[in-house]
Amino acid sequence: MTVRKKQEIELRISDLAFGGKGIAKVDGFAVFVDRTVPQDHVRAQIVKKKKNYAHARVTEMLRPSPLRTDPPCPYSGYCGGCKWQFLAYEHQLAYKQQHVSDALAHIALLKDISVHPVIPSERIFGYRNKMEFSCSDRRWLLPHELGREDIGISFALGLHVPGTFHKVLDISACLLQPESGNQILEDVRQYMMHSDLPVYGLKSHEGFWRFLMLRHSAAYDRWMVNIITAWEEQEAVRPLADALIQKYPNIVSVVNNINAGKAGVAVGEYEILLAGDSVLKDRIGDYDFEISANSFFQTNTKGAEKLYGIVKEYAQLTGRETVWDLYCGTGTISIFLSDAAKEIQGIEIVESAVGDARKNCRNNGIRNCTFTAGDIKDVMTGISCETKPDVMIIDPPRSGMHPKVLSQVRELSPEKIVYVSCNPATLARDLTELKADYRVSEVQPVDMFPHTFHIESVAKLEKL
Repeated sequence: MTVRKKQEIELRISDLAFGGKGIAKVDGFAVFVDRTVPQDHVRAQIVKKKKNYAHARVTEMLRPSPLRTDPPCPYSGYCGGCKWQFLAYEHQLAYKQQHVSDALAHIALLKDISVHPVIPSERIFGYRNKMEFSCSDRRWLLPHELGREDIGISFALGLHVPGTFHKVLDISACLLQPESGNQILEDVRQYMMHSDLPVYGLKSHEGFWRFLMLRHSAAYDRWMVNIITAWEEQEAVRPLADALIQKYPNIVSVVNNINAGKAGVAVGEYEILLAGDSVLKDRIGDYDFEISANSFFQTNTKGAEKLYGIVKEYAQLTGRETVWDLYCGTGTISIFLSDAAKEIQGIEIVESAVGDARKNCRNNGIRNCTFTAGDIKDVMTGISCETKPDVMIIDPPRSGMHPKVLSQVRELSPEKIVYVSCNPATLARDLTELKADYRVSEVQPVDMFPHTFHIESVAKLEKL
């Protein structure tokens, strides 16, 4: 059968692609279908046709898969926050393990590597310690809301519809954050809606209210509220801060970030402390970390502790090793390993993150960690003249390692590498280069993001 654009065909979903879409085959031709799982039998319309594959959308569910479960969230299927709620959690874990194994086998040609079963998240709802909600003057209506005159469309505070930048679902509650966060969200929504200042237009780039960011300390059950506005107007935001502090005793920080730029990012050009402290404190293992509004911190605190535990296990430190921590961020892994190493050198391009790392070391009384700010590919050579690492911890962004960094790692030739990855494809790509000098002995996936296709993996590499 020849697949054509706008054609409607019956499809049986046979697999899940990395990225979360179901895969069907039409005479060997791959068709990717969003919001489907293996064993679904659907009628679908082809919406995009390429030479070797096509994309389709479901027009009718003919027979649902036994792998499905009823999603508890009313926004499931419409919100871009978590696309796999309708796939039972045990099957999510199985497919995540398969995606890691497939990437290693097909990209890195590592077919006999032990990829362990995924370590599940302690919580599958309420696990996120950070949520960003977007403001918009254009609300996306759910099917049952269409045509209702009692629902306004000129205000939304919530999450984006997948594939759009200006359409926002007005979210009354997100199940990925703790319930008290949803109460805070609703109070902020009501305040913004009834204020005299307009909500931001993602097309017009006009308006005052831009984002709401909520951070939660899993260890101490405390909250930071970050209100992002287009300009400074404390008369508008300070009453909101005062009301939140008065109503919620566990809100310990309210800040206002000012972002006048057009980029849709919840980061301010500068910050005003409205109430409480400027930082939120959380804990991983035996260590406390101060988190500012714009700091990076793993969004699943309990999951991060499991992840770092695997890193420590794979590093097999005895207290005599010099460890390098590449892409160290705010120093969480360095600090977590500090009691087992002789010295740790962290390198990170974001200067503010390095400042946070140094402060976190001081707060925890740690003296064997040193941090250098700069682009890793530019500063590694200078540091390597002073000391050579016995063990390297590498935790790059989703794009993986820069080719120059890969070359420098191979030249430095540490005895052991522990590679922490949030993207199986770039993990496999980088291992393709490293396998010339290292044996990949095992890989442990850790689920930090239930109901999404994202998966963290820790790979243990030993010098040949």
